[in-house]
Amino acid sequence: MIRVGNISVPLDFDFSALEEFCAKKLKISESKLISVRLARKSVDARKKNNVHFIISLDIEARNEERLLKSLKNAVSVEKYQYVIDRVSADISRPVIVGFGPAGMFSALVLAMSGARPIVLERGADVDSRVKAVEEFRTSGRLNTECNIQFGEGGAGTFSDGKLTTGTKDRRIGWIMERLVEFGAPEEILYLAKPHIGTDRLRGVVKRLRERVSDLGGDVRFGARFCGYETENGFVSAVSYERGGHFYTIKSNHLILASGHSARDVFELLYEKNISLSQKNFAVGVRIEHRRTDIDRAMYGDFAGHPALKSADYKLAVHLPNGRTLYTFCMCPGGEVVAASSEEKRLAVNGMSCFERNAENSNSALLVNINTEDYGSSHPLAGMYFQCRLEEKAFTAGGSDYNAPIITVGEFLGNSGDNKVKPSYIPGVKKADPAEYLPDFVCESLKLGIPEMGRKIRGFDDPGAVLTGIESRSSSPVRINRGENMQSLSLGGLYPCGEGAGYAGGIISAAVDGMKCAEAVISIINGVKK
Repeated sequence: MIRVGNISVPLDFDFSALEEFCAKKLKISESKLISVRLARKSVDARKKNNVHFIISLDIEARNEERLLKSLKNAVSVEKYQYVIDRVSADISRPVIVGFGPAGMFSALVLAMSGARPIVLERGADVDSRVKAVEEFRTSGRLNTECNIQFGEGGAGTFSDGKLTTGTKDRRIGWIMERLVEFGAPEEILYLAKPHIGTDRLRGVVKRLRERVSDLGGDVRFGARFCGYETENGFVSAVSYERGGHFYTIKSNHLILASGHSARDVFELLYEKNISLSQKNFAVGVRIEHRRTDIDRAMYGDFAGHPALKSADYKLAVHLPNGRTLYTFCMCPGGEVVAASSEEKRLAVNGMSCFERNAENSNSALLVNINTEDYGSSHPLAGMYFQCRLEEKAFTAGGSDYNAPIITVGEFLGNSGDNKVKPSYIPGVKKADPAEYLPDFVCESLKLGIPEMGRKIRGFDDPGAVLTGIESRSSSPVRINRGENMQSLSLGGLYPCGEGAGYAGGIISAAVDGMKCAEAVISIINGVKK
């Protein structure tokens, strides 16, 4: 197969006629083409007077070697075949803690191997979880075991469902194909910036779980991990609490994919002398603009073209104070959502549905936090630092899970109108970020927002809204593991995904989950327990 890239096409290009286009472009007969498939599609908006698409095509043709020599921007590609080794059914069933992206894909791989994994998820199934999240949004009553952080699908279920990643791994294509199999739109296979949207992602995670169950896996909701037993330096059993009762599962393999918000798990591991280390993370606010303003800034006169979706952006500025301010998890046509998981601690996140057609667009606006900022060498110092900021934000918002907001104009010492209506529910309260963010973070925001305004017109609009606190972009703790994917302190314990410090988003977490599952399969097949 040949991949031809860097092809420019207009916004009104007819994607249903790829074979005809390809034959003309390559100057060959259509009869010599076996198949033509769209491999990649991105928007080129660098010149606002010439916004267009850049595409890549995968071509199967007769005499491919001769054709390849005659083409520019073409390479030979071979489809990656992901192979899952089978295991004996007569084994100690692996246990997975957490059913976010890492836990889901480790469970899927293990189930496909015949290992019949048992998944412990402290939150509820996705349908019950939707009700709990809505209850919190409308009443302010928080369920600390089932919320935007905990439950089927993990934190990603209530997000934009972005599938972009900076990692390069051949497993990614397999992950994308499985997501499409379970109901994601087929366009995620070729879009340069694919996303599913929280509305469609809910069905995807449910169908993935059903497949795990069909293959012999067992997903237990409302099951809070509370410890493990060891024998000769290896995991021998896993315990959990469900409905007020405690249970123990005999198992030699524990994949810990509990996420970055399971702080009780970090404390449990610390008490058991599991090797942990501090990790850099970031904090800041969510910035909201009107979606139409961002579209105009990014697309110029092409804004509103039916072939263009809501515009996104990605910015970073290095500041004279030595910090970096950057955007993260940008949600075009989305909303800022209540992401708290603990009493009297406030956190916000961004969420979009598939259509991305809400009134506002928002993004996290983050400042890097270094381990030196924690003021302690304790392995959990970053987590406690994070907790203190969330407690301050809770107080600044009125101590009722309302979020503290301020306009960009007010924050920068100028006037600020009510141009942008905050999307956060339950409600908002005016408060200066200095009430909950460290001085160096506030300074970085004040230095960086005008700089970003020079890169995207209107980014520093005085009417834009800053909502705090965005504090859960990544884990401030790493659960140290070796090349065999197992904890440095305990055999059979596999720290996994974003919460363990080895991923940063849906796709990288899913990849890490697959790697941990592969490691378990390798041990099962190589060592008889």
